[in-house]
Amino acid sequence: MKSLIATLALTTALTLPGLAMARPVTLSTTMNNYGGNGAYLALYVTDASGAYVGSLWMAGGKSKYYKHLTDWAAATGGNTAEINGITGASVGSGRTLDISLDLADALFDAGYTLHIDAAVEDYRDSPNEIAVPLTSDGFGKSVQGRRYISSFTYR
Repeated sequence: MKSLIATLALTTALTLPGLAMARPVTLSTTMNNYGGNGAYLALYVTDASGAYVGSLWMAGGKSKYYKHLTDWAAATGGNTAEINGITGASVGSGRTLDISLDLADALFDAGYTLHIDAAVEDYRDSPNEIAVPLTSDGFGKSVQGRRYISSFTYR
Protein backbone atom coordinates (compact mmCIF):
# COMPACT_ATOMS: atom_id res chain seq x y z
CA MET A 1 0.00 0.00 0.00
CA LYS A 2 2.88 2.39 0.85
CA SER A 3 4.37 1.83 -2.62
CA LEU A 4 1.00 2.56 -4.23
CA ILE A 5 0.62 5.80 -2.28
CA ALA A 6 4.17 6.88 -3.14
CA THR A 7 3.59 6.03 -6.81
CA LEU A 8 0.37 8.03 -6.85
CA ALA A 9 2.12 10.97 -5.19
CA LEU A 10 4.90 10.84 -7.79
CA THR A 11 2.44 10.49 -10.66
CA THR A 12 0.29 13.30 -9.33
CA ALA A 13 3.30 15.57 -9.04
CA LEU A 14 4.20 14.85 -12.66
CA THR A 15 0.77 15.17 -14.21
CA LEU A 16 -1.06 17.59 -11.92
CA PRO A 17 1.57 19.94 -10.50
CA GLY A 18 -1.10 22.36 -9.28
CA LEU A 19 -2.18 19.81 -6.67
CA ALA A 20 1.27 19.41 -5.12
CA MET A 21 4.22 21.68 -4.51
CA ALA A 22 6.48 20.93 -7.46
CA ARG A 23 9.42 22.37 -9.28
CA PRO A 24 10.20 22.29 -12.99
CA VAL A 25 13.23 20.08 -13.60
CA THR A 26 15.08 19.31 -16.83
CA LEU A 27 16.75 15.89 -16.96
CA SER A 28 19.60 15.93 -19.48
CA THR A 29 21.20 12.67 -20.63
CA THR A 30 24.12 12.79 -23.10
CA MET A 31 25.09 9.50 -24.71
CA ASN A 32 28.61 8.31 -25.49
CA ASN A 33 29.59 7.68 -29.11
CA TYR A 34 29.18 3.91 -28.82
CA GLY A 35 28.54 3.39 -32.55
CA GLY A 36 25.38 1.30 -32.33
CA ASN A 37 21.63 1.65 -32.70
CA GLY A 38 19.58 4.00 -30.54
CA ALA A 39 19.57 3.32 -26.80
CA TYR A 40 16.54 2.46 -24.72
CA LEU A 41 16.52 4.29 -21.40
CA ALA A 42 14.27 3.91 -18.36
CA LEU A 43 14.32 6.80 -15.89
CA TYR A 44 12.70 5.89 -12.58
CA VAL A 45 12.77 6.72 -8.87
CA THR A 46 13.32 4.60 -5.76
CA ASP A 47 12.84 5.57 -2.12
CA ALA A 48 15.42 5.52 0.68
CA SER A 49 14.98 1.75 1.16
CA GLY A 50 15.50 1.08 -2.57
CA ALA A 51 11.82 0.33 -3.28
CA TYR A 52 10.47 1.37 -6.66
CA VAL A 53 8.34 4.54 -6.51
CA GLY A 54 7.56 5.36 -10.14
CA SER A 55 8.74 5.83 -13.71
CA LEU A 56 9.57 9.27 -15.07
CA TRP A 57 10.36 8.52 -18.72
CA MET A 58 11.04 5.69 -21.15
CA ALA A 59 13.12 6.39 -24.26
CA GLY A 60 12.40 3.82 -26.96
CA GLY A 61 9.05 2.77 -28.34
CA LYS A 62 9.29 -1.00 -28.92
CA SER A 63 8.11 -2.80 -25.81
CA LYS A 64 9.90 -6.02 -26.78
CA TYR A 65 13.17 -4.33 -25.69
CA TYR A 66 11.92 -3.18 -22.27
CA LYS A 67 12.96 -6.48 -20.65
CA HIS A 68 16.58 -5.45 -21.36
CA LEU A 69 16.15 -2.53 -18.97
CA THR A 70 16.64 -5.18 -16.33
CA ASP A 71 16.49 -3.27 -13.03
CA TRP A 72 13.45 -1.28 -14.20
CA ALA A 73 11.81 -4.48 -15.49
CA ALA A 74 12.46 -6.26 -12.18
CA ALA A 75 11.06 -3.35 -10.17
CA THR A 76 7.90 -3.06 -12.26
CA GLY A 77 7.44 -6.64 -13.40
CA GLY A 78 7.81 -5.22 -16.92
CA ASN A 79 4.39 -3.58 -16.56
CA THR A 80 4.04 -1.23 -19.53
CA ALA A 81 1.18 0.56 -17.73
CA GLU A 82 3.99 2.17 -15.71
CA ILE A 83 5.09 4.09 -18.79
CA ASN A 84 1.84 4.83 -20.64
CA GLY A 85 2.06 8.40 -21.87
CA ILE A 86 5.72 8.88 -20.90
CA THR A 87 7.58 7.31 -23.80
CA GLY A 88 9.63 8.82 -26.57
CA ALA A 89 12.04 7.78 -29.29
CA SER A 90 15.25 5.92 -28.50
CA VAL A 91 18.36 8.06 -28.05
CA GLY A 92 21.13 7.85 -30.66
CA SER A 93 24.83 7.47 -30.11
CA GLY A 94 26.41 10.83 -29.20
CA ARG A 95 23.03 12.56 -28.82
CA THR A 96 21.41 14.31 -25.86
CA LEU A 97 17.94 13.67 -24.46
CA ASP A 98 16.39 16.59 -22.55
CA ILE A 99 13.18 15.94 -20.63
CA SER A 100 11.34 18.67 -18.73
CA LEU A 101 9.05 17.57 -15.89
CA ASP A 102 7.45 18.96 -12.76
CA LEU A 103 8.80 16.92 -9.85
CA ALA A 104 7.31 17.09 -6.37
CA ASP A 105 9.41 19.07 -3.91
CA ALA A 106 8.96 16.13 -1.51
CA LEU A 107 11.27 14.02 -3.73
CA PHE A 108 14.29 16.25 -3.03
CA ASP A 109 16.47 15.87 0.05
CA ALA A 110 14.28 13.01 1.30
CA GLY A 111 16.31 9.93 0.34
CA TYR A 112 14.91 9.38 -3.16
CA THR A 113 17.22 8.23 -5.96
CA LEU A 114 16.81 8.69 -9.71
CA HIS A 115 18.00 5.67 -11.73
CA ILE A 116 18.62 5.23 -15.44
CA ASP A 117 18.82 1.77 -17.00
CA ALA A 118 20.23 1.60 -20.55
CA ALA A 119 20.12 -1.01 -23.30
CA VAL A 120 21.31 -0.97 -26.91
CA GLU A 121 20.38 -3.59 -29.52
CA ASP A 122 23.24 -6.08 -30.12
CA TYR A 123 25.22 -4.64 -27.17
CA ARG A 124 25.34 -5.50 -23.48
CA ASP A 125 22.59 -4.18 -21.21
CA SER A 126 23.56 -1.63 -18.58
CA PRO A 127 21.21 -1.77 -15.59
CA ASN A 128 21.58 1.06 -13.11
CA GLU A 129 23.79 2.95 -15.55
CA ILE A 130 23.13 6.06 -13.45
CA ALA A 131 21.97 6.25 -9.82
CA VAL A 132 21.88 9.78 -8.40
CA PRO A 133 20.31 10.95 -5.15
CA LEU A 134 17.70 13.67 -5.70
CA THR A 135 19.10 16.53 -3.63
CA SER A 136 19.01 20.29 -3.87
CA ASP A 137 22.83 20.24 -3.86
CA GLY A 138 22.81 17.94 -6.92
CA PHE A 139 21.11 20.50 -9.19
CA GLY A 140 23.36 21.20 -12.17
CA LYS A 141 26.07 18.71 -11.17
CA SER A 142 27.11 16.27 -13.88
CA VAL A 143 27.22 12.53 -13.18
CA GLN A 144 29.10 10.13 -15.45
CA GLY A 145 27.49 6.91 -16.65
CA ARG A 146 29.08 3.47 -16.63
CA ARG A 147 28.77 2.40 -20.29
CA TYR A 148 26.47 4.23 -22.72
CA ILE A 149 25.80 7.51 -20.92
CA SER A 150 28.52 10.13 -21.07
CA SER A 151 26.85 12.48 -18.59
CA PHE A 152 23.59 13.17 -16.80
CA THR A 153 22.40 16.32 -15.01
CA TYR A 154 19.19 17.58 -13.54
CA ARG A 155 18.57 21.30 -13.35
